[in-house]
Amino acid sequence: MSTEFDIRFAIDPISAAGMGTGELRENFLIDDLFVAGQVRWTYTHYDRMAVGGAVPEAGALVLETIKPTGTANFLDRRELIAVNIGAAGTITVDGVDHAVGLRDMLYVGMGAKDVRFAGNGAKYYLLSAPAHASHPTTLLQQSGAKRLDMGSSTTANERSIYQYVNADSVKTCQLVVGLTQFAPGSVWNTMPAHVHDRRMEAYLYFDLQPDAFVMHLMGEPDETRHLIVRNEQAIISPPWSIHSGAGTGAYTFIWAMAGDNIDYTDVEKVGMDELR
Repeated sequence: MSTEFDIRFAIDPISAAGMGTGELRENFLIDDLFVAGQVRWTYTHYDRMAVGGAVPEAGALVLETIKPTGTANFLDRRELIAVNIGAAGTITVDGVDHAVGLRDMLYVGMGAKDVRFAGNGAKYYLLSAPAHASHPTTLLQQSGAKRLDMGSSTTANERSIYQYVNADSVKTCQLVVGLTQFAPGSVWNTMPAHVHDRRMEAYLYFDLQPDAFVMHLMGEPDETRHLIVRNEQAIISPPWSIHSGAGTGAYTFIWAMAGDNIDYTDVEKVGMDELR
């Protein structure tokens, strides 16, 4: 089959605090997103977010439904954002072709029936959440994203946050997706840390060298844990968990949220002195 999926059930903070490395990786790390010639999904029970990857080769890959959605078509009650982290490709939505370059994102609204991913060398990171309304298919590019420059070189977290989904770009039901890249020498992301109890988040780390990794911090502020994450692996971040990390070298990450509130500022900040 060209489509595979697995299911991740929601884990509470008390259970997570008692897990060893293997259990944490099994529940929160997605290490097999991108397989040539396949669409792969991890369906989570955190706000029903689905995290996937599609790697077409000579022919196009079709967005097929999976059992957890319970619908005849994948997008009958869902919306989708596909992010290309590979060579230029084409996503066809109900017969209309959309050219999708490196770091371009394509939003596909609820109700689309026939979605196809094409492009030899293209690599699509897929994010999907339940929807209540149908919004137009829209191409989102880094040049049109809202840019926020944050951090400093003295704290090794000088970075640019690109909010692809913003008030001037596209209307979504609940998906919020963006990208963060770093100034040379900076490696820390999202520090000081925060939590946002009204929505979950997923992180994709990429552009890492083969021998590099990101040490991803998770857990409650006073009961933190860590996971080693390598190139093109993703993390599921529960609403109760902090999400931060530092790389052993340069990297980029895509963050995506789903839940009750799409307001970027709707966070609970965690002081540096509160982390344990």
